Amino acid sequence: ECKSKGIDPFIDNEITRGEFIGPELKKAIRGSRIAIVLLSKKYASSSWCLDELVEIMKCNEDLGYTVMVIFYDVEPSDIKKQAGDFGKVFRNTCKGKTSEVIRSWSEALTQVA
Repeated sequence: ECKSKGIDPFIDNEITRGEFIGPELKKAIRGSRIAIVLLSKKYASSSWCLDELVEIMKCNEDLGYTVMVIFYDVEPSDIKKQAGDFGKVFRNTCKGKTSEVIRSWSEALTQVA
């Protein structure tokens, strides 16, 4: 349906997941004009998703991307402040990560909310 309307969606579930987002995914993110981010209570359990969000928000800032956000069963304020159940999941994912990575994730979450 999307393709018939001239929209070519990129869905990352066909990419082999690793510890870091790869060049294929970065290229797809940079080649897009619109990003739709679906945030849930468990979103922050994935460093992969958080890394994607950092890249999306860089594109928003540098290239003027349109970022549409869907909050699924989570409050925007919990995302912004990394609080509540979302904050607990986020802090758990941050264990063992560098302060630079944690800062970039936190800033991206604050911006997107």
